Amino acid sequence: MTDAARSEILPVGGSGIVSTAWWGMVCLIATEAILFVYLIFSYAYLGSQQAGPWPPSGPPSLKLAVPNTIILVASSFLLGWGLRMFRRSRDARRLGLVLLGTIVLGAIFVTIQGFEWAGKPFVFSTNAYSSAFFILTGVYMAHCVVGLLMLVALLAWTFMGRFNGTHH
Repeated sequence: MTDAARSEILPVGGSGIVSTAWWGMVCLIATEAILFVYLIFSYAYLGSQQAGPWPPSGPPSLKLAVPNTIILVASSFLLGWGLRMFRRSRDARRLGLVLLGTIVLGAIFVTIQGFEWAGKPFVFSTNAYSSAFFILTGVYMAHCVVGLLMLVALLAWTFMGRFNGTHH
């Protein structure tokens, strides 16, 4: 192969903002964001069309939602901290512990969300609010479950030694 032909070949795996992984993540985040924008817009639209109060049974209780949000935000901070520590120290054991902690917090979030669903006095087909509530929170819970599965894969790869200084 000539040097001219080699320079015409597309790069495989670049780094930084030329990386296919970076662009793939940007596209994934944009797609997820727009999905949630549509779902929240649907909720707001249904509320604007409601003749009576919205939600029909009054404001929802935040007794489980607030602690659950704190747990989810804590898991995000834990994972971010773990990644920064791994970039500095390359200690896979510590990264594994951080991933495990993040998985546990995520599993607690999904479990509490399940209890919140079970405690609702309505079902999916009760009214427009119940449908919007279960679709919005269900898509979000599915999003979190997929994230948990990805974290489990990352944990396995961490213990397999697949991460190093440039690949993490």
